[in-house]
Amino acid sequence: MRSLSIVMFTTFYPPHSFGGDAIGVQRMARALASRGHRVTVVHDEDSYRILGGRVQPKDATDGVERIGLRSSAGFVSNLMVQQLGRPVLHAARIRKILDERRPDIIWYNNTSLIGGPGLLRMGDGLKVYEAHEHWLVCPTHVLWRYGRELCDSRECLRCQISYRRPPQLWRRTGQLDRALDRMDLIIAKSRFSRDKHREFGLRQQMEVLPYFLPDIYELPPPHGGHPRPYFLFVGRLEKIKGLQDVIPAMADCPDADLLILGDGDYADELKRLAAGNPRIHFLGRKTPEELNAYYRGALALIVPSVCYETFGIILIESFRLGTPVIARRLGPFPEIVEAAGAGALFSNRQELVSAMVELQSNPQIRQRRGEAAREAFGRIWREDRVLAAYCAAFARAAHRRGDSGLARALEAGALERGAG
Repeated sequence: MRSLSIVMFTTFYPPHSFGGDAIGVQRMARALASRGHRVTVVHDEDSYRILGGRVQPKDATDGVERIGLRSSAGFVSNLMVQQLGRPVLHAARIRKILDERRPDIIWYNNTSLIGGPGLLRMGDGLKVYEAHEHWLVCPTHVLWRYGRELCDSRECLRCQISYRRPPQLWRRTGQLDRALDRMDLIIAKSRFSRDKHREFGLRQQMEVLPYFLPDIYELPPPHGGHPRPYFLFVGRLEKIKGLQDVIPAMADCPDADLLILGDGDYADELKRLAAGNPRIHFLGRKTPEELNAYYRGALALIVPSVCYETFGIILIESFRLGTPVIARRLGPFPEIVEAAGAGALFSNRQELVSAMVELQSNPQIRQRRGEAAREAFGRIWREDRVLAAYCAAFARAAHRRGDSGLARALEAGALERGAG
């Protein structure tokens, strides 16, 4: 089977990354490389440093070629991209990368600071845009207006100023629309995200393709080394993640602890809120192996985000290990939880506490939901299942483009089964 050349663009990529979106890009890049394809990921190192990221150790060789773009005028380079909507200082380097690799597929992810809409016009090959955030319709990426409320109408100029970001005048020129017209496939991570993009004015069609995880065939022991029953929170400690609504609710669940894995700018405020409750434990970041053990031992994962996520990778991380989820009835969470039949939804403190008490007091319900979680993960979000869906969607896009050779390779399962 044909080996494909694939170039992926993203602003953030490990080890120069903050959150789950970059991990999702890395997971896809590694999956494709392991199937024999030539995968190059181009990302912007300056963005990570300017936003306060600490340089982390490089990962071991994984078959993916990683090219980090850096400039002696790092801040100026990023500002020019943010303001002009095109890769000014890195344009020649990007063209050279594309010319040398002659990609069959150019896969754009978060292009906000690596090249903006101008990057989407560069290169030949099947052009795919994957919307990990709502950047296509929101300058701040998250539809969280003024840093305090869900966005339900466009007030972008004042909102950007409230975030202390320079307004992006190129958004009023139609530049992004014209660039997206060049895409052969635009991917949303959930039905909710697709519909939200449409609601905020995106006129191009989007196809829903979820995240995936490789399966774990030998589950870790069902404990995280914690002596008491516990509920789990995993993620960055930011206000938009909603943990400030969970901490007070723990007063109504005296027989369980809350373990919080992660860190972030909102950590100090959350610790002040939790002061005086010895059942709330801030444990910081954990390795993937440690995370798995904590997931496996939890009564449930609590996902209380107050903003519009595009998916929620931590939900399927929990499902993979047979752990139910209690998620806010917001954004894509209802479609994920309901598809699995493996959790509960809440809109207020009373519903959150009720869901927590039910899972702790009724082991049979907790076991049934845990079993449903594992079954749903294998049926919907396992790596081979999702890559098969990607392969089919890319094949249809290649046919629309008129690239019959690439379409045949994809129809034969190139992304799913790899190169021969």
